[in-house]
Amino acid sequence: MVKARRPIERLFIATTFSVESIGSQIGVSQADLRTAVINILRIALGFLALLAVAFLVAGGIDYVIAGDSEVVRIRARRIIVYSLISLIIVLLAWAIVSFVIKTTAEVTA
Repeated sequence: MVKARRPIERLFIATTFSVESIGSQIGVSQADLRTAVINILRIALGFLALLAVAFLVAGGIDYVIAGDSEVVRIRARRIIVYSLISLIIVLLAWAIVSFVIKTTAEVTA
């Protein structure tokens, strides 16, 4: 006789999604804690930089197609300025993370 399973058990059996599978894809499955944190920070900063560039492009497109509408141009300028500021912040954060990685690697080696 086959034992009836609860819906949550069926969900766990049917899926291949796990922390280990995602960890191996981003390079943190068999790494030490320092390497795992570095990989996660690099991925996060890369995603934030991509997001800032996407907003920069969207603001540029808004500015170009604004026509005579001053309200749309002001909004587009704001988007461009804020996305440039966020891109600078992300690049500075990347520089700080890279500096900390290099200095801690020299100290711990």
